Amino acid sequence: MKKLLFLLIAVLTVFFLAACTASEDAGKDPEEKDPVEEPGETGDGDATDDEAASDEKVLRLNNSTEPTSLDPSIGFDAVSWDPLNNLMEGLTRLDADHRAAAGVAEDWKISDDGLTYTFTIRENAKWSNGDSVVAADFEFAWKYMLDPETASAAAFLGYFIEGAEAYNSGEGSADDVKVTAVDEKTLEVVLAQPTGFFLDVLTNPAFFPINHKVAEANPDWHTEAETFVGNGPFKLESWKHDEEMVFVKNEHYWDASAVKLDKVHFAMVNDTNTQYQMFEAGELDTAGIPPELSDQLIDGDNVFIGPYGGLEFFRFNLEMEPFQNKKIRQAFSYAVNRDDIAEFVVKNGVEPAYGFINPGYTSPTGEDFRDVNGDLVEFDPEKAKQLLEEGMAEEGYDELPPITLSYNTSDTNKAVAEALHGMFNENLGVEVTLENQEWNVFSEAQKALELQFSRSSFINDYNDPVNFLESFITDSYMNRTGFSSEEYDALIAKGKSATDEEERWQALYDAEKMLADEMIAIPIRYYNTVVLEADGVEGILRHPVGYFDLKYADKK
Repeated sequence: MKKLLFLLIAVLTVFFLAACTASEDAGKDPEEKDPVEEPGETGDGDATDDEAASDEKVLRLNNSTEPTSLDPSIGFDAVSWDPLNNLMEGLTRLDADHRAAAGVAEDWKISDDGLTYTFTIRENAKWSNGDSVVAADFEFAWKYMLDPETASAAAFLGYFIEGAEAYNSGEGSADDVKVTAVDEKTLEVVLAQPTGFFLDVLTNPAFFPINHKVAEANPDWHTEAETFVGNGPFKLESWKHDEEMVFVKNEHYWDASAVKLDKVHFAMVNDTNTQYQMFEAGELDTAGIPPELSDQLIDGDNVFIGPYGGLEFFRFNLEMEPFQNKKIRQAFSYAVNRDDIAEFVVKNGVEPAYGFINPGYTSPTGEDFRDVNGDLVEFDPEKAKQLLEEGMAEEGYDELPPITLSYNTSDTNKAVAEALHGMFNENLGVEVTLENQEWNVFSEAQKALELQFSRSSFINDYNDPVNFLESFITDSYMNRTGFSSEEYDALIAKGKSATDEEERWQALYDAEKMLADEMIAIPIRYYNTVVLEADGVEGILRHPVGYFDLKYADKK
């Protein structure tokens, strides 16, 4: 992101957002979909001549791959978030300024102590099958997400709610979770501690409701178009798995009059060059820019450039040699020229990452988090060699054990991995083996700590720096490094619960500095969104949290 983009992101801070958590590797686990090369805003080349001749407004986009799941508790990744955010809606919904605004809830009250939220659900909120959206749908969905048997990657986001963590960890029951359907249209939520950004957290698809009557009758309701029931601006008309999805306007949506599109076609093309060729042929209405074409296309009039809060980074497995040694980890980080990767490999205006937290978070004193903490990592080949020698001496190595760098399949991921391979060879004299794996295999292996050195990405789930930093607490689902520190855990606990905002932010500054010192992961570059748009495409809201909104989109 250029400085302009930093300013754009900074505007967002009051709002929302999310590491993907996280996973991550989005967040959030948004790792399965690189937002720069596959922004998910491209489309399906299946429009027919009949469609073209009709008055229907059909937008043709690309989802890159099959959604992991359209169950909002399971589809915790970028390839699921885009479809879910347009098929469903939570209590709050991100507006044009990326702030939490009214969604299914028309109003809410917050108690004086900041702990109890009482939401009033719209009388005219309905499901795509005509059922009313009721408070019990939210209570059912959130407790289902937190059920240990569900094994939801998003469950940690619910820990802001009293009783949620105990239930999810098997130490409590569903009855202990303070989410209560007071009546059909009133939902009461009690938090474990005041959380000023809770309304932003609720915009994440993990907090979407589930029609509890439908789910109880058919637990597989979300697997086929014929059985899918949503409450968002669009409904799922058809779904050819691994090929395409077709959405149509949902006539039962409470704000259906605001929806301009009649239909949305989603292709599933996981190759930046192919989707660009489809865009050029008029088969897609939006497309990402292939890195090799960035220089000639990036300044075009039909290019959208905007913030996309998140980070590409590479994790060390501290339980595998030689990365149990901090100096060896630091050596690998100092050997990376992030400027070159951003400018010559990824391109498209991305910014190199010299810290873990992306720009755009405004502190209580009005400063950007990134400016306050400054550059925490740097490129220094000489220091890299020195640290490698010292680390090897500490471990008694005459030579390093074999090192394998793993990444999930993508042309950009491959290019970045190859660049790192060359830098480690040139700056450290170390030959690493590159290994690429398909996303599902890669993800499971990384979670199981079976990968020695592996690519990751994090797309923010909500608008607070703790979102990324909490990924590395002991036993976090998102940790995936073997790192454990009581000191770090205490900093994160303070960074989530301290009522004095300056004190809370200081804990977060200290936590990021500790991550950089321990160097359990190497930050590479911050994300942005770069999208080509066909003439006539308007109103797509691309949120920095990692998904877009088609509610107000139009095609003229």
